[in-house]
Amino acid sequence: MNAEVIIVGGGIIGCAAAYNLAKNGVSVLVLEGSDNIGNGGSTRNGGGVRQSGRDPRELPLVMYSIEHIWPHLSDMLDTNVEYYQEGNLRLGSTPQHQKILEGLAKSAASCGVDVRMISGDEARRINPYLSDAVTCASWCPTDGHANPLMATMGYYKMARRLGAHFISGEKVVELRKIKGAVRQVVTESGNVYEGDKIILAAGYESRFIASTVGIDVPMQPVLLETLVTEAVGPMFWQMLGTADADFYGHQTEHGSFVFGLNSGLEPFAKPGKPLSSSIAASAACRGIMHYFPDLSNIKVVRTWAGWMDACADHVPVISKVEEVPGLILACGFTGHGFGISPAVGLVLAQLAMEQETAVDLSALRYDRFQ
Repeated sequence: MNAEVIIVGGGIIGCAAAYNLAKNGVSVLVLEGSDNIGNGGSTRNGGGVRQSGRDPRELPLVMYSIEHIWPHLSDMLDTNVEYYQEGNLRLGSTPQHQKILEGLAKSAASCGVDVRMISGDEARRINPYLSDAVTCASWCPTDGHANPLMATMGYYKMARRLGAHFISGEKVVELRKIKGAVRQVVTESGNVYEGDKIILAAGYESRFIASTVGIDVPMQPVLLETLVTEAVGPMFWQMLGTADADFYGHQTEHGSFVFGLNSGLEPFAKPGKPLSSSIAASAACRGIMHYFPDLSNIKVVRTWAGWMDACADHVPVISKVEEVPGLILACGFTGHGFGISPAVGLVLAQLAMEQETAVDLSALRYDRFQ
């Protein structure tokens, strides 16, 4: 099967790009290596849609998403993506935490984001469930959260409705050039697909696939873990984080709480399918109960883990590749991809269609490492 654009990776980035291309009448084929769409980081994250705590180089993407796309996404995709714009509290309890949060707030404010420092008492007025341990917080009222699974499936469903083709269980192992330009995608099963442009959005696997045409993106796999609780009545709608990043999360529309954490256990993780650990979940729970004692008796019903494609400088590569005409990279999102995915899907489609992008991507070029 041939298409004008082949997308490698069926996560939210690939699905969002497919939607934006198909909407513009471009023929699209999406190849997903696992048996399920969104089987990587897209459905294994805390759902944050935040500007606070971001590197200034990727801020324009999330600001564009929040201003122009997230508020309308449920209608666009005919799917309730459960987007709530109720603010982000990043919590601290020590002088060192205050220093970290002040640095993050100052950086965001210098880029035009409404992020400000507040006292523990001000934080408790916003969220009365906070413990007295909270002495300071950063507060961004325009941040929020959404449901990663519903957003990914919404893009997938609408892209298909608009004519995009998806093949799951088709693991890409090689890219091939014809007359100097990348044109062919070879899969583990031996199938060869041909396209005018190839968007590589396969998470950490992108590093191996890009290397088959001599391109390297400096990434490492980092293990992220998530826990979800039983459902309880509505308590609060803010997105939560901490100065030390010991957990982040929110309460969902369903009533359960979803909390994410970075355990630091990836050197000891088994290769292949990642497994969550009882050590990480219990450590996160201690941090959560420190700040939210009212959650102490809520049951954790399951945990899961996923690999994050951590880029060397902690921001993604979203870029054409001069040495390999036709190749477009979208990888190295370092756990920040979900919130910016609506804008990333748009700019990837614009790159593939040779249009000017809605957001300046010059700081995210792949050759910044050279």
